Amino acid sequence: MRVLLQRVKQASVEIDGNVNGEIGQGLLLLVGFTENDGDKEIEYLARKVLNARIFSDADDKMNLNLQQVSGSILSISQFTLYAQTRKGNRPSFTRAQNPDIASKNYDKFNEKLRESGVQVETGIFGADMQVSLVNDGPVTIMYDTDEE
Repeated sequence: MRVLLQRVKQASVEIDGNVNGEIGQGLLLLVGFTENDGDKEIEYLARKVLNARIFSDADDKMNLNLQQVSGSILSISQFTLYAQTRKGNRPSFTRAQNPDIASKNYDKFNEKLRESGVQVETGIFGADMQVSLVNDGPVTIMYDTDEE
């Protein structure tokens, strides 16, 4: 499982010209799943995201987490995080999890985040989405259960 986290001042997602989700200060998450990802990986990365100390404190040090700054999350499904690019010029997505399973895992991941009391907005799994954001910092961090 991979989550590309971006600290944002604001972010939104449009589908068919309509805003489906938007947040102010918080985190934009691009979320992808591979073959055997499930509850263990969801639990682990939800905890990592919620506890990431990447917001500035009074001394301008990255020392606060999302809940400490009353931030929100915009979560976007992103199977292309598992693109294989070593051969040729056209990415392969064979490592991405089967869409039926990935859709359920994406819902579970967002529910796990919501259980913390944080506002979580989402795109729609599998939809053609236009994501807008103002990256704050910029701060962009990749979390990957394959490496942990």
